[in-house]
Amino acid sequence: MVTIHVDGERLVIAAGSTLGSVLKDHPPGCAVAIIRPATQEQAKTGSLAISTTAGQIMVELTGEHAAFLESPAIVPQLALHWQDRYAAAFGPFPSDIHPARKPHLYERGDLILGCGGYDPAHSYLIFSRSRHSADQGADELGGIIGNVVSGRGVLDRWSAGDKVTKIEPVISWADTSRSFTTTDSGLVLEDGMQVVTRVAVMAQGFSPEKITTEAAGSVEHMLLALQSGRFVVDRATSTHIADLRRSGTDVIREYHHPRREGAVTVRATGKAAGGVFIYRTDVPSSMVHSIAGQVVQGIELVRLAQEHDIIAVSVQPERIDLLGLPVQRAKEIALARGFSLIIDKDLAERIVVSQDPGTTLDVLAERKATVTTAPFDKVIDIELDDAHAPASCAVFRRITGLVEHDTGMLPVFFKFDDVVLFKPEIPVGIKLNPENSPVDEAPAAGLAITNDSRKGAGLVGVRLSVNREFGPTSEPFDGTNMIGRVIDTEKLKKVKERENVYIREVRQ
Repeated sequence: MVTIHVDGERLVIAAGSTLGSVLKDHPPGCAVAIIRPATQEQAKTGSLAISTTAGQIMVELTGEHAAFLESPAIVPQLALHWQDRYAAAFGPFPSDIHPARKPHLYERGDLILGCGGYDPAHSYLIFSRSRHSADQGADELGGIIGNVVSGRGVLDRWSAGDKVTKIEPVISWADTSRSFTTTDSGLVLEDGMQVVTRVAVMAQGFSPEKITTEAAGSVEHMLLALQSGRFVVDRATSTHIADLRRSGTDVIREYHHPRREGAVTVRATGKAAGGVFIYRTDVPSSMVHSIAGQVVQGIELVRLAQEHDIIAVSVQPERIDLLGLPVQRAKEIALARGFSLIIDKDLAERIVVSQDPGTTLDVLAERKATVTTAPFDKVIDIELDDAHAPASCAVFRRITGLVEHDTGMLPVFFKFDDVVLFKPEIPVGIKLNPENSPVDEAPAAGLAITNDSRKGAGLVGVRLSVNREFGPTSEPFDGTNMIGRVIDTEKLKKVKERENVYIREVRQ
């Protein structure tokens, strides 16, 4: 038998067991971090990972009095003993400090070694939750032995019954010769190995007790980008990893703070605008990066991830996006998530086509959402052909709102014979190069967009019958990009000029 740790949990498994036999439900294609025991090769970073029942934090040690934290005997003594709005204390345990009996000024994230009743036999590990001045029974210098650099949101979530479950040194880059990421399910696990399978992120401004909206827009973009549960490492540098799948999307600038290890940001401008970044080390704040979250578990996987890795990620809270849902399903979600739902027409045969507020944190903070609905016969299902027209489909999703929601909107421009034309607003700088043009005929119910070779670039059209001369937007074939097909053609026959039509993408 061998002993391993999976996401911090100790497992005893049979010798010769493989990674796949232990991680049977792990998302396919997602890499995990493997950390082999290598005592002689490890270089201490001066940081500790402290796991608690409410989440994990990273502490950078600053004082020589912190050595006691590396003793296995200390962990069982660290239960939450008292807390208030300013600090939370774990203990008690004996120490050799000499209390100075005077107050000191502490900042949020300071880790303090103090004691109760000026008795070192009743010492506490005290985490400062906010800037304050207090006498914590610390030594002459204030007793600061470290600073929380990752997972600060955990400080606000501790409550009665919480405790420290594990303290371990943070791996350094010196360990990477024996630590790596892999998708090899046949890897034989060795005694003492650590396996980190996923990254858990807490959104900026979110906690079970309190919700703030200083980064609501950036958080919404992050939730959208990561809602698949996967972070695709398109870039890996010494300071960060980046998922650039949604680059090219302008995001509002919101919450600017130093980017600590484990910080998750959304880039607001530039070529990588819309990209999601996770930091491996501390870097200064940037006006083009908004803080959107913080890694609370799995920072080792972030440190070891390589370009082209795909890693499993979960974000709290889950996104609230009601668009495209039947009214009954929207009501069920509202009930489960604890907010009231105000509906314009509470009828069964309708679906949600707009939501206010539009961001998850605003809905949770206000505890209500107002939705507009439309009857099913006003919602047209379509299929998009990403295999043959990926660039044009991406543009179409962006201009209709399908890139963000399950339901989009198109304004009807003109209708004649068997052709319906739509004229969405095309943002400046959008390019529609010729792609997937018809060859012999434009198929019935085909959905197309006019490319940049014609004056009417961006015009969207549907033709209900086959045509061997013109495409769905009534342009010659070389000016037509076929992007998919309309499923609900009968509904399309009933639309009128100058009205808005709601579309819903059906994925195979």
